[in-house]
Amino acid sequence: MRILLIGGNGFIGSPLTRELLEGGHATAILHRGGDRAAQHANVRYIHADRNNLSACGSEVREFAPDVVIDLILSSGEQARQLMEFARGITPRVVALSSQDVYRAWGVLKRIEPGEVEPLPITEKSPLRSTRHLYAPEALRALQGIFGWVNEAYDKIAVEQFIMSTPHVAGTVLRLPMIYGVGDRLNRFFPLLKRIADGRRVILLAEDFAAWRAPRGYVDNVAHAIALAALDDRAGGRIYNICEEPCLPELEWQKRIARQINWTGEFVVLPVSRTPAHLRFPENAAQHIVVSSDSIRKELGYRDIVDLDEGIRRTVAWEQAHPPATLDPQQFDYAAEDQARAGAA
Repeated sequence: MRILLIGGNGFIGSPLTRELLEGGHATAILHRGGDRAAQHANVRYIHADRNNLSACGSEVREFAPDVVIDLILSSGEQARQLMEFARGITPRVVALSSQDVYRAWGVLKRIEPGEVEPLPITEKSPLRSTRHLYAPEALRALQGIFGWVNEAYDKIAVEQFIMSTPHVAGTVLRLPMIYGVGDRLNRFFPLLKRIADGRRVILLAEDFAAWRAPRGYVDNVAHAIALAALDDRAGGRIYNICEEPCLPELEWQKRIARQINWTGEFVVLPVSRTPAHLRFPENAAQHIVVSSDSIRKELGYRDIVDLDEGIRRTVAWEQAHPPATLDPQQFDYAAEDQARAGAA
């Protein structure tokens, strides 16, 4: 097949491109240019701004993609432009969305009224009624990490355009929290730094220790995207992607610590005795336990990298690539020692 990736040079795009090439598929990447463009000798690179797709229409038509995969959609307007561009160019579009579209995420963020959402969350679970999930300052922080995020970020609007455009079959993939080689969020860093600093006791607030959330190793997520792109049965479908089971945070951190043979102790404290910088700011009563049964049963998806191997690879990368800046208040060891002594 002939596959066009929009924004294919990044965290998810790199393993996705590798898998497509290994499968013998002709692959093109539409991007704004940059040094990373030379990393795949067998990829065709199309330099363009994703907000001005019409400027590269003739080059994309010449490539004649069977499927377009858009990895960097942020707003409904971008999705509208994409689907308008796709008509007459490709029969199918695969768009990456987020599990933050679900009402449960709004309950977690305390912006959605009502009771906690029942679990597990499936593709038929209700979506948020509150469209703006992130506060402006949080959105600005995301923009500093992910250049494709814009002020109109709204994955619900993205999905609506992808799934409702005539003559182009849309597929939406709702992604979890993704870890792995190249993770610019450095999700493992707070734990790895404490271990590197010689901390023998690591504290977790009781509610956070029990909280469950969906995760996925980047190569596994890329594999799911490839499956959906290469299988016509995915046309018109929405799929959740995540590991199963969704582990509680305490078990997750223990799995990470086990990979570096840490022999210290995790201590769970009541929220009232937990230092302020370690308290979970969200509504921990709302767990985000997501079912990925649909893509596993319909398309035969499975994790190609097992959990411990994915963690091992991520730990090695994060140890070699710590964040450039850190918030020292996040590592108030004096407060942690005092809380630990009070609990003894």
